[in-house]
Amino acid sequence: MAEKIVKLGLKREPGYLYYVDKQGDVSCAKMARGKKKGGNPKKVAKCGIKRKEGYLYFVDKQGDISCAKMAKGRKKKKKKR
Repeated sequence: MAEKIVKLGLKREPGYLYYVDKQGDVSCAKMARGKKKGGNPKKVAKCGIKRKEGYLYFVDKQGDISCAKMAKGRKKKKKKR
């Protein structure tokens, strides 16, 4: 389950990718489509969140920052002979 960290209520524009950057702020960049290249990222909101190791931070459908615990690698099943 994802946990809300910061409520922002961002309005998204189509054709842009919204993400949490290394500084803990929300940035957006134009998505690459076909031969068209993506654009330079720009800051949308300054939050300055501190990241915890083992968690994935993202902008959810409501435009808020959420985090979820990352799945660990799974062991392979042994084949029966």
